[in-house]
Amino acid sequence: MSSTSRTPKAASRPGRSLAITALVLLALLALVFIQGATAVKLGLDLRGGTSVTLQPRLAEGESGKVTNAAIDQAVSIIRQRVNSLGVAESEVTAQGSGVNRQIVISVPGDTGRRVVDLVGQTAELRFRQVLVSGAPAATPTTGSVATPPAGVSADTNAKYAALDCTLAANRQGTGSDVATAQIVACDRAGTSKFILGPAEVLGRQVSKASASINQSSGSGWYVLLTFDNDGTKAFGTMTSRVVTLTAPENEVAIVLDGLVVSAPRINEAITSGSAQITGSFTQLEAEDLANVLKYGALPLAFDRGEVQQISPTLGSDQLRAGLLAGFLGLGLVVLYSLLYYRGLGIVSVGSLLIAGSLTYLLFLLLGKWLGFTLTLAGIAGAIVAIGITADSFIVYFERIRDEVREGRSLRSAVESGWLRARRTIIVADFVSIIAAALLYLFAVGGVRGFAFTLGLTTLIDLFVVFVFTKPIVTLIAKMRFYSSGHPLSGFSAKSLGVLVPTTVTKEA
Repeated sequence: MSSTSRTPKAASRPGRSLAITALVLLALLALVFIQGATAVKLGLDLRGGTSVTLQPRLAEGESGKVTNAAIDQAVSIIRQRVNSLGVAESEVTAQGSGVNRQIVISVPGDTGRRVVDLVGQTAELRFRQVLVSGAPAATPTTGSVATPPAGVSADTNAKYAALDCTLAANRQGTGSDVATAQIVACDRAGTSKFILGPAEVLGRQVSKASASINQSSGSGWYVLLTFDNDGTKAFGTMTSRVVTLTAPENEVAIVLDGLVVSAPRINEAITSGSAQITGSFTQLEAEDLANVLKYGALPLAFDRGEVQQISPTLGSDQLRAGLLAGFLGLGLVVLYSLLYYRGLGIVSVGSLLIAGSLTYLLFLLLGKWLGFTLTLAGIAGAIVAIGITADSFIVYFERIRDEVREGRSLRSAVESGWLRARRTIIVADFVSIIAAALLYLFAVGGVRGFAFTLGLTTLIDLFVVFVFTKPIVTLIAKMRFYSSGHPLSGFSAKSLGVLVPTTVTKEA
């Protein structure tokens, strides 16, 4: 065999790459302790959760509004809202038929009450001019009702006088206020009541909603709205008209589901296409409101049923079986690596340990940050990723052995083999990532958990191969145990399948 071979020009720096690996591990570990992420969150199939039924609420004679299309649209909107809150692996389904159709929401863990309170809102956002405002208590019924202000009907004025906003029952919101009519309404806190004019800007004219904090004071959360073209024109026209009026008619009430969130005074015309909803929000309230508004209003109003605890759909036996399958697969990969690659197999074992550590730490942090929950389908995705990781090792190791067979030194073969192997590794991993992304985008339920875990672990494989596996192989190539072709190194003539010529001597 010819031993003349040119070493690749690009010299690797294994020390720097290994330092990056160590820093990433330490940073993730520190974040786990800082965030208090002590356990991986499990999905509905592994730990159970909470469930609630939403029943369409209709006035007399409105049964025709409960159509399959309306229910399906509500399911889609609710599913988007739940996902936007970071509640992974939830289930939102429609059950029943006709006017008896219901929506069932199942959420992992014990956070169902907050989620259901949020996603069940119709979120009908209206911007209405304030015509009358006053104290929250009802006006005494003795004597005649005061003369209504100009533009307010006697019937509306009577409803306003009778409304008592100090009662909690009157602060639940209706979710069914008519956009073209005058209404009477309470504010959220029950400190004021209002007569409001017809809605001039509607929630469907909002194109974007986000929660923000007052940067100057560091407190005071609000929701920032951006209108579409029609909404920008309508809001500009409305604010231009009321700015010249006297209080309270120069105020614009922001009404959500029949309750006044805030009623700011308009000091100047607003034609920029954006507005703020303020109202002493906490961060959680502002973020929840923005998430609800972001996906539009439900086509129906719903009554919320009793929240119930649900048991895991899979028992502990299935969980143990899934974990056992994962450990068996991992053990077989380790055993194969050590038997076939001998000393070189230690690199694959170390790489699998690093990949496993990164995966576990990210599961902990994603559960804390995004509400990621691990299901049996997700465990299956991680098991499949073990094979993808092992495939990357095999591609690289076999390239190195091919280079050594062609006469290169081990140190040269490590570099030239990497140049040839890395394209194959990248292409193979990106095929898996694309497949995972498509599955995640077009699937629902447990399949999305499988796709997410598969995509995440494949990205981890790419990271580990580049910043740990390759640098470690570069370092061990300098060790005499490997470079000399020791029988246990994985680079002996027998391991490489190279025939060693024998010398035949002639007897005298």
